Amino acid sequence: MSTEESTTPSTQTTTSANSTQPVIRCESVYKIFGDNAKRMMRETGGVVDAGKFEEAGCIVGVNNASFEVYPGELLIIMGLSGSGKSTLLRCISRLTDATAGEIFIEGQDILTMKNKQLIELRRSKMGMVFQSFALLPHKTVLENIAFPLQVKGESTKDSIERAKQMTELVGLAGRENYFPRQLSGGQQQRVGIARSLAIEPDIWFLDEPFSALDPLIRKEMQDEFLRLQGVLSKTILFVTHDFDEALRLADRIAIMKDGVIEQLDTPANIVLNPATEYVRKFTEEVPREKVLRIDTVMDPVDPAESVSDLKVPQDALIATVAESVLNAGKPVSVVNDNGQIVGTVHATKVIKILFGSRSDNQTSDQVEQP
Repeated sequence: MSTEESTTPSTQTTTSANSTQPVIRCESVYKIFGDNAKRMMRETGGVVDAGKFEEAGCIVGVNNASFEVYPGELLIIMGLSGSGKSTLLRCISRLTDATAGEIFIEGQDILTMKNKQLIELRRSKMGMVFQSFALLPHKTVLENIAFPLQVKGESTKDSIERAKQMTELVGLAGRENYFPRQLSGGQQQRVGIARSLAIEPDIWFLDEPFSALDPLIRKEMQDEFLRLQGVLSKTILFVTHDFDEALRLADRIAIMKDGVIEQLDTPANIVLNPATEYVRKFTEEVPREKVLRIDTVMDPVDPAESVSDLKVPQDALIATVAESVLNAGKPVSVVNDNGQIVGTVHATKVIKILFGSRSDNQTSDQVEQP
């Protein structure tokens, strides 16, 4: 596990148990809007005070962002409107040019790439899904999904065959010949997801992909997204303003405010150990059971103890198994991925998490999250 601090007044913590090389690496990335941006950066030596820059006619979009994203990781960038989350995503995909800093994709410095290199990188490595579905209204589901493959030069036959595979993957089999107007909002978003996956990207950028959907369809799309990620294990940058969505989907979360990454950490550590007052206020109403895993409240195995036949996974969130544990009538065995018993969870511990105050849960809060 590694930790690094930014040079901004707030601390941003990065954690990864993965020893492999990062897929994405950002070093002191800035995006300042305004004609005086580069002059102000030179005059201030790279120390950006948002207020002073605003007085000079500039707007600070991203302020000294440094972090890494590892293979198969789902990093969610979140914050309120105007926090800089979408701007940061656009800088990393180079839809917007950063004012200063370095951005590496699989070791390549994308800020030095020529247009031809950048286009090839996007076509071969990147998939993108945005809030706007941006489907072509005169093309069918299959034709919409096949379109980026045909742009790459694949034959109509091969691209349509690939598109058929994608419709099955996202649960649209039987609707291949529908036009966008014949689909619900959730189905249209599935087409957008299928289209971005058709090119088999290594990196997937999603900017508020579900925010235009109603709550029920949004939940269904989150379920579908988790299923796809379980199958595909993409490296993902996902922007949202919805903290519940972030908690549900993320391996790690970066919380932004005024262009600064206030904290970058696991969902549990962000909620249980906020790095700044802003993060604390942002997360103070989040129920502990939504972020604490069973292994944080389990006890060592006692061979003399009588336990229930029920077994729960050690990485299950307490909220997902609490009812079963409370109804078991006896302590419940906790198992690892191989089915081996690694501990025991008692109803009293679960009750304390569910109904105790935040101070009551302080002991659990201090448990280091994987």
